[in-house]
Amino acid sequence: MADPISDLELRARFEPVLEDLVERSHVAERFVDKDVYRILLATVWANVVLNPEEAGLTPADLEPLHDLINEHISGVLGRDQDLKACFRYLNSKPGEQAMKTARLTQNHKDLLLYLASVILDPEGHKRWMEDIGRDSLTDHPER
Repeated sequence: MADPISDLELRARFEPVLEDLVERSHVAERFVDKDVYRILLATVWANVVLNPEEAGLTPADLEPLHDLINEHISGVLGRDQDLKACFRYLNSKPGEQAMKTARLTQNHKDLLLYLASVILDPEGHKRWMEDIGRDSLTDHPER
């Protein structure tokens, strides 16, 4: 496995992506559609977390990238906002409506909500996954 990348390299790779997300979220020259921004940001994070190697990262690079993303979020959404708050929002009724308005596919919504469950309630998610595993064995005892 590759060595973790430097903070400088991480910034060089991801700051253009993070700036592009802000540009894609603009509804006017100085106004950002916060719903669109949260969806785009959560989508980038989901893809990187699920397959860091495809982004040229190691698992050790995820924490510094998380910090970099939080730095950008606070600059766009406010100091009290971070990646966890974005997923909390997407997991709410207004977030559900935002995803509907954005016309996300069901698979896209499922991906974001799956990751939200991992981030917002890791213990509950772990129990849920264990229950699914037990149910699977009960349904198919030959396994």
